[in-house]
Amino acid sequence: MFTATTLSGSKPEQYAELASQARSLLAGESDRIANAANLSALVYHALPALNWVGFYFYDGHELVVGPFQGQPACVRIPLDKGVCGAAASTRQTQRVADVDAFPGHIACDSASRSEVVVPLVADGRLIGVFDIDSPELDRFDADDQRGMETIAAIFVESLA
Repeated sequence: MFTATTLSGSKPEQYAELASQARSLLAGESDRIANAANLSALVYHALPALNWVGFYFYDGHELVVGPFQGQPACVRIPLDKGVCGAAASTRQTQRVADVDAFPGHIACDSASRSEVVVPLVADGRLIGVFDIDSPELDRFDADDQRGMETIAAIFVESLA
């Protein structure tokens, strides 16, 4: 049984522990909805100063909201819009210190001030994005980006 609690220690230590928990949580399960739901809850409750953690899945045309923790979200995001669209279309992680300064930002939750979005790619195919928002400006640094990229990779590996 998992109990989601805020992690302590340095950021690299927090992310190492979170990655270990994520691997254990997803072990033996390949259903993307179940894994996205559990991973969203795990990250949302484990890390401080987050107001939205979740997944958008690519349907071949646009991103469609999947499991998440936080306020209700935008349901569909075109690949040419917002931070999620930028991550999906470029297939590169987007780390944004101030979402209001990001061209074309979509304000699904007006409380969000900074964001990290990691593209989910398997065998060269876009699956979707892993999206993490904070109500704090400049909440995410390079350690957070690496940690979220590791969590996203664990999710993609679970689907195989």
